[in-house]
Amino acid sequence: MIKRVRVEDLKLGMYIHDLNSGWMDHNFLRSRFMLRKEEDLKKLQESKIGELYIDTVKGIDVSDAPTLREVEVEIQAKVLDLATRSHSLPSQTTHAEELAIARDIQSEANEVITSMLSDIRLGKQVEVERVSPVVTHITDSILRNPGTLMSLCRLKEGDSYTFQHCVSVATLLVAFCRYMGMEKEQLIEAGIGGMLHDVGKMRVPDHILNKPGKLSDEEFATMKSHVTLGLETLRQTPSISPLMIQIAGEHHERFEGTGYPQKLQGYEISQLGRMSAVVDVYDAISSNRIYHKGMEPALALQKLFEWSEHHFDPELVQHFIQAIGIYPVGSLVMLDSQRVGIVVEQSEKGLLFPIVRILFDAKHRKKLEPKDIDLSQPQYGGDHIIGNEQPEDWGINPFDYLTLDIGV
Repeated sequence: MIKRVRVEDLKLGMYIHDLNSGWMDHNFLRSRFMLRKEEDLKKLQESKIGELYIDTVKGIDVSDAPTLREVEVEIQAKVLDLATRSHSLPSQTTHAEELAIARDIQSEANEVITSMLSDIRLGKQVEVERVSPVVTHITDSILRNPGTLMSLCRLKEGDSYTFQHCVSVATLLVAFCRYMGMEKEQLIEAGIGGMLHDVGKMRVPDHILNKPGKLSDEEFATMKSHVTLGLETLRQTPSISPLMIQIAGEHHERFEGTGYPQKLQGYEISQLGRMSAVVDVYDAISSNRIYHKGMEPALALQKLFEWSEHHFDPELVQHFIQAIGIYPVGSLVMLDSQRVGIVVEQSEKGLLFPIVRILFDAKHRKKLEPKDIDLSQPQYGGDHIIGNEQPEDWGINPFDYLTLDIGV
C-alpha cells in the first residue's frame, strides 16, 4: 500500500515509492529505493522535501499515515471546492480564432529566445530590446484568450527544452499576472522577467545542462548556481528592472525557507518571486523531457496544491489554479455521460464548465465524430467532468485535435 509520510517520520527499512518533489528540489539518483543508509536518511531530512510516499508492502509501515488514495481524494475535493468559488476572466476571441495567431507568436518567441540565449552563451550581452516586442505579442494574445497560447506551451522538443521553458514561463506568468489584476505594462515587464529567468543556465556547462538523467552532487551544485550567475549577468544589462531581477533571482526560493540561493522565507520573497516559483515548477513537471514524462495539467495542478503546504505561497497557488483552470486547455477528460474529450476553452460561467471537444464513447471504446459541447449550456443535460484521462490510454495526442475547425 502506498502511504504519505512526513520526512521527519522516516526510518531505515522504509521503501521510498515517490519523493513527491520536483526534480530540481532533490538530488537522489532514483525516486524509488529502499532506505538502508543513515546518510540517505539524513540527506532526505535536510532536503526541501516535506512529505513523500512509501510502499508498505516493500518496507516498514506507518500505521496512521494516510494512503495515496485518501490523499488524492482530499486534494481533488479541495481543488473542486476552489473551482466552485472561482470564475474565468472573459476572452475576446475564441480558441479557433486565436490559434493561428498564437502559433505564430510561439514560433517567434522560440526563435528570439533561442538566438539570444545562444548569443549569451558566446559571451554577448543580454538585449532586452530583442525580447520586449515578442513579450508584447504574448501579452496581447493572453489578454484576448489566455488558454490558447498557454496550451501550446506544453509542446516542447527535448533538445530545445531550456529555450522553450523560458517562453512557457513568460506566457504562464503573464496569464497569472493578468488574473491578479495587474496593468498591461506590468504584464509585459513580468513576461520579460519570465523569458530571462534562466539566463544563468547559459553559463552552465552543456554536459550538465543537457544531461539525460540525475546529476551528481557536484553537478547539482553547479546547476543551482545558475540563479546567481543569471543575476550577475542581468545586473550588467541596461533596461533591466527590479521586477525582472526579482523573478530571475527568486524563482527557486521556497515559501518555507529551503530554496536557493538566499533561503528567503515567506513574504521575504517578493510577490513576483513567489508567483514565478509556482509557474516555473508547474511548467517543469507538466513538460515532457528526454528522461521525464510530464504530468497531465490537472494532475500537475493538484501536485502544486499538495506542495503548497510547504514549498509555495498557498494563496498564490490557489490563484494560479484559478488563472489557468482546474482543467486547462488541452486536458483530456472523462464526462459523466461516459464520453471522453479535450478541453478547448474555459467558460465565463466557471472553471467546472469548459467547452469540451468530444472524441470517444468510453462505454463502447468507440471513436466519435469530433463535436464541441459547452458544459455551461443547459441543452447538454448537466453533463460534467468526472475525472482526467491519460492520452496514451486512448492512443492520441490531444494537440492534434485542438486545431480542428468545429462549431459548438
